[in-house]
Amino acid sequence: MTPETEGLLAALREARRLLLVTVRDIGDEQLTERSTVSELAPGGILNHLTRGERIWTHILTGADGRAPDGMWDMARYRAPEGVTAAGPHTAYEEAARATDEAVATADPGTEVPLPETPWDPGAVRRWPVRRILLHLLQETAQHTGHADVVREAADGANSTVRRS
Repeated sequence: MTPETEGLLAALREARRLLLVTVRDIGDEQLTERSTVSELAPGGILNHLTRGERIWTHILTGADGRAPDGMWDMARYRAPEGVTAAGPHTAYEEAARATDEAVATADPGTEVPLPETPWDPGAVRRWPVRRILLHLLQETAQHTGHADVVREAADGANSTVRRS
């Protein structure tokens, strides 16, 4: 693993850790509870980030520019019906490990073909591995902030209380 990849993964792992701190000890009912005007709930955020990690791993491991099934399905922003608090945590951690393994031996400058997007059909895009890691870091950090707000609105717990 290159020092650059090690540094990017360290930052991504820290963002993931903060997300899991934010949703630590959340109850099954809170997992799907909408506590703000947003459709976001903690379980939906975890589901979205888990799917994001899986999709990028699929892309990183030679998907030949094809989108995985359901990549553009917006239902991924919701927690699956009947989910319990342990399920999304475990799924997220497994997806994160798979991403880490996919980039462990990659050169950060290696360009990877991206799937065609519905909003720009026919466009051919390639991103270097480092940009994919930076994108995952940005998404994780952004959605950790969302989870923090949703969690605090639900039960009053904030990141200061949870991080002790």
